[in-house]
Amino acid sequence: MGSVLSRKMTFLQPMLPESPTVTVQPATLADIPTIVSLAEATWEPTYRFIISKDQLEYMYRVIYTPASLQRQMSEQGHQFLLLHYDGHPSGFASFSAKDAGIYHLNKIYLLPSHQGQGLGQQLIKAVEDIIRSAGGTALELNVNRYNPAISFYERQGFQRHREEDVPIGPYWMNDYVMRKELA
Repeated sequence: MGSVLSRKMTFLQPMLPESPTVTVQPATLADIPTIVSLAEATWEPTYRFIISKDQLEYMYRVIYTPASLQRQMSEQGHQFLLLHYDGHPSGFASFSAKDAGIYHLNKIYLLPSHQGQGLGQQLIKAVEDIIRSAGGTALELNVNRYNPAISFYERQGFQRHREEDVPIGPYWMNDYVMRKELA
């Protein structure tokens, strides 16, 4: 009878939640399908209230085809990082050298279900660490002037540097260029 009681007590003990494992690692050409999958899940929710549906679809087709991502990695010098949360791809970032010591954060996206958990901070920190180790002194990014993510970037230490209107095919992105000094 004691063994039944001890089994019941073991069963009734509360299970303590384990901390999720978060890893950030460089992406390769083999990771393009994962990046496309993450982009499919993040692109529309990010921009649906900021730009028109036609512009949203056009930009997605230009930026996130496998061929375009391959060009970004192989020819344009974009370095991609993948964030895994409990072993599952949950976000990505890309960055590239711009001018002497200045780098550009080209992309940073997290699954909507994973936002607000500090994962974006971890992705930006990983980018900053790589850039610092390469001798970089500043990180810039473009963000649509109507994107609520502006406040996230400001909390990460980015400041509005200038306004910039960027043509993308027949459309325009009305952006702030934000900058963070890394030195």
